[in-house]
This record gives sequence, structure tokens and C-alpha cells, in this order.
Amino acid sequence: MVGSLVATAFWAMVPAYVPNNAAVLAGGGRPIDGGREWRGARVLGDGKTWRGTAVGTAVGVVVAFALNALVDPASAALGVDLPTFEPRAALGLAFGAMCGDIGASFLKRRSGRERGAAFPGLDQLDFVVGALCLALLLAPGWTTAVFTLPVLAVVAVMTPVLHVVTNVAAYLLGLKNEPW
Repeated sequence: MVGSLVATAFWAMVPAYVPNNAAVLAGGGRPIDGGREWRGARVLGDGKTWRGTAVGTAVGVVVAFALNALVDPASAALGVDLPTFEPRAALGLAFGAMCGDIGASFLKRRSGRERGAAFPGLDQLDFVVGALCLALLLAPGWTTAVFTLPVLAVVAVMTPVLHVVTNVAAYLLGLKNEPW
């Protein structure tokens, strides 16, 4: 039971887990906020770019469709009925993850934190909230069928651990300037 919940939670979240990492790799480009400030601080900062958002979203959607192609052999190998991704759900998870991260950047700037500064809790779950909210808006039936309360509980526990591990790895590989 626990194994199937973990497998389902991880599989269902991969299109939301991948976009921010893809955005880092895409790097650079024009900042979304255009360099504007609000109340003496940047609205978002240089780290939130149009290119990163577009690339991250596109990669997340492509990953969802790739998972759809692999769902039968993966389900058979794991002994779990893994979900397929409706196009709207794929878009909601991927773009929602990017929006959640952008929203967190806005909150960080309002709280006086500089780009890259840690904000425990928000840093680990911002993209999850954005992904789930937009997926629910765009594909409500799919989202409520896949993200049951037990699956959501696993996502809430699993995501911070994965977030820390992947950020430390990106830092050690020189892809990030800070390990959070």
C-alpha cells in the first residue's frame, strides 16, 4: 500500500518536479519583471525569466507525455496502476509549478530576502501548491482522482526531501549558486 502511494505520488508529480530544474538549465533571458521595483525592491528578480518559464513549462509537458508512453510497462513493473496525464493536467502541473515558484519569488522580495536567500517551507512547497492549484483549475476531475488525500500526504512529505537532495546536487554540480 505505502509503495503504491509513493509510486503514484512521485509519478504524478514528475511533470511538476521537472520544470524549475529545466528553467535553471535554460537560464538567462529577459526577466519577467523587466527590472522593475515595487516599494524599493525588485518585483521578482533576475532569476525569473520568460525563457526559463517557457522552457520549464514545455519540458514539464513533454515529460508528462513521455510518461504516458511509458505508463503500461512502468505500471506492470511496479505492480501499480499509474496515472496517465490529460493534456490540461500536464499543462496545469508544469505551468503551475513555474507560477508557484514565481509567486514565491514575489513573496521573498516583499519579505526583504535577496535572490537565492533561503525561505524554509516556501522554497520546498511553492511549486507544489502552484502545480496542484492550476491542475485542479484546468483538469478538476483528473486532479481529484489522482491526488487523493493519501497521495497528497505523500507528496507533502516526499517533496521537501527531494527538493533538498536535488538542490544540493545542482549546487555541487555548479548549476546553482546556493544549496537550497
